[in-house]
Amino acid sequence: MTAIPEAGLTLLAPWSWRPDVILVVAALAGAYLVGWRRLRRRGYRRLARGWRLALYLTGLGTVGLALLSPIDHWASWMFTFHMAQHLLLNMMAPPLLLLANPFPVVLWGLPARARPRVGRLLTRRTPVRRVLFTLTLLPVAWLVHVGTLWAWHLPVAYQAALEHELIHDLEHLTFFGTGLLFWWRVVNPAPRLHGRPHAGHILYLLAATAQNTALGALIGLTGRVLYPYYIATPRLWGFTPLDDQALAGGLMWGSGHMYLIPILVLIARMLGAEERARQRAEAVRLGPRAEPPR
Repeated sequence: MTAIPEAGLTLLAPWSWRPDVILVVAALAGAYLVGWRRLRRRGYRRLARGWRLALYLTGLGTVGLALLSPIDHWASWMFTFHMAQHLLLNMMAPPLLLLANPFPVVLWGLPARARPRVGRLLTRRTPVRRVLFTLTLLPVAWLVHVGTLWAWHLPVAYQAALEHELIHDLEHLTFFGTGLLFWWRVVNPAPRLHGRPHAGHILYLLAATAQNTALGALIGLTGRVLYPYYIATPRLWGFTPLDDQALAGGLMWGSGHMYLIPILVLIARMLGAEERARQRAEAVRLGPRAEPPR
């Protein structure tokens, strides 16, 4: 087991310039930018706001940070960095991308002949839309998201991902994909497959917080090393494998609190919708004599 000096942990550490990741990220960024400009020129500024563009590029940047930056290099040494990589792909990038309402913008970024074909994939009663509708039902999306998270953290699965690059890529892809499904129900971007958020969404997020805490505690508080791969890797800052595992578990445990942000936003939106409905009902009851609310 070799110790690595702290000076070695710098931004000058190797970047993973993977052509496949770079091409996909660049293509998605390019399509959104072209679509955003076309929508703005045609007067659809509501769909192409500046803050949406910023969120989208930040989301893609988060994917790049997870897969291309030194984090990917350090993840082969420390479980903590590997955990951070997964949290970026599963909990940070998906909501940022979905808040940008990407589908209609990317659709407008495609060539004119391709737009109708791609758009028809998600029109009503198509197989793709039915599958997406089913996968984003609250219980289904939650179970797929949580099941994927727990399954990959089983020692045999995690160890296989660390030892085989193809399995490792599959792990990252499933974390990102199930993250998109999970956050789709919270953000509700186009195409809107379900109704407005309701109390079930709050339970959905609270249950996600609870399982995140449980998995983080299970990883961080166990008294033995769960993943033998990290026993033989170089050490950073003198952390033992068990220290590293405890820190990674704490990172997962703590990250569960980010679910509180959308919970508060949903509560505020629900209360606002209820108040507006009450005002409309009051206006109808009073008729023309009703004074506008101040």
